[in-house]
Amino acid sequence: MQADSNDPIFQRLNEVKQAVSEALDYAKQLGASSAEAAMSSTSGLSVSTRLGELETIEYNQDGALGISVYVGNKKGSASTADLSPDALKTVVSKAVEIAKYTSEDPCNGIADKELLDFAPQDLDLYHPWQVTAEQGIDLCKQAEAAAMQFDSRISNSDGASFSSHNGLRVYGNSYGQLVGFPRSRHSISCMVIGEENGMMQRDSAYTIARKQEGLSSAESVGIEAAEETIARLNCRRIPTGKYPVVFRADIASSLFGHLVSAIGGGALYRKSSFLLDSLGSQVFSDKVNIQERPHILGGLASSAVDSEGVKTIDREIIKGGELQTYLLASYASRKLGMQATGHAGGIHNWLVEASHQDLKNVLNEMGTGLLVTEVMGQGVNIVTGDYSRGAAGFWVENGEIQYPVSEVTIAGNLKDMFLKVAAIGGDVDVRGSIQTGSILIESMSIAGE
Repeated sequence: MQADSNDPIFQRLNEVKQAVSEALDYAKQLGASSAEAAMSSTSGLSVSTRLGELETIEYNQDGALGISVYVGNKKGSASTADLSPDALKTVVSKAVEIAKYTSEDPCNGIADKELLDFAPQDLDLYHPWQVTAEQGIDLCKQAEAAAMQFDSRISNSDGASFSSHNGLRVYGNSYGQLVGFPRSRHSISCMVIGEENGMMQRDSAYTIARKQEGLSSAESVGIEAAEETIARLNCRRIPTGKYPVVFRADIASSLFGHLVSAIGGGALYRKSSFLLDSLGSQVFSDKVNIQERPHILGGLASSAVDSEGVKTIDREIIKGGELQTYLLASYASRKLGMQATGHAGGIHNWLVEASHQDLKNVLNEMGTGLLVTEVMGQGVNIVTGDYSRGAAGFWVENGEIQYPVSEVTIAGNLKDMFLKVAAIGGDVDVRGSIQTGSILIESMSIAGE
């Protein structure tokens, strides 16, 4: 990323850095032992169409500066969207005042200085797209048109959307750390409705990337949405029983999302995780290996520092099924008597290693069972690991898809499900912070007919 002196985001970046620096200075003047301040700001364009007609068009710019001050072990926080000197003085004084009334907590405070990165590397996250509203509308229309023309059974549209946003984040603390970087994100999505034999189904598709060139074409998004929808027509239910289950790649990431929650510091120090005291233990089958790579250039979840300024590093999360690390921000790490891991604010590019070439190989491994392409509901208990969600997908026999399935519930316990991972495909979905292929679980309970 080369700084363009004509790009207003770099002027904005400098303004925000100045505001963060001033807020920290005010906190020191008012007697704070230490302080940290951060601001994220986003601006951009969003448009949506339905059946070729414009539905919404929005330009937005938002963001607020938040400051936390520490008076001894007491913490006070406040925020403002106004970066004028008077507003900054007011918000800092409010934070200091709040701190005086809070309880002492020895785990409070900014991250340990030796863990901070004062000069983080550029990860090439900013690729602005000088796109107009008219161009965004045209892309939405292209996606919808491609979907509607794909098959006569596509009978209606739930619309298409386009988004192009640029943002920045600045973080500073009283150790003198002051870091900030711009970033961009662009996306196109489409959802359509299909109808056959009096029954209707809907499905969608999307593409997302840091740079314009990383997006799939609008037409391909529309065609994928139509293909997914057509494939779901004439759904059936299946008999209740225990069957092998494959989570398709775009759904499989949600399983590892539950792992993120379970090994996060907040759940651990509150003793509200089914993976308590699991560090170094076998929590998955030995086929599972997960690496975290925060510094992938242009990565959707890349970050040189976490939201507390802690330097991110390459980590092994799961190795041969064994849990290698927890995910700890500073407060949780002190609660647990451990060191912060650079995960304040989330994870950074998890790469799940494949054991099989693609989805076809995973289905062949399964033989007969359910391929899940959609999950619904919130039936996941991170305290106990109990898992029960509505699902839709396809019935598979001898490795071949036979017919679409809907209105079933899949259930199990995440502890058992993790240990029963039998295969991971190379059909990796790269559109999120967890990049994984399809996952085969040996057995789950399915409630159908």
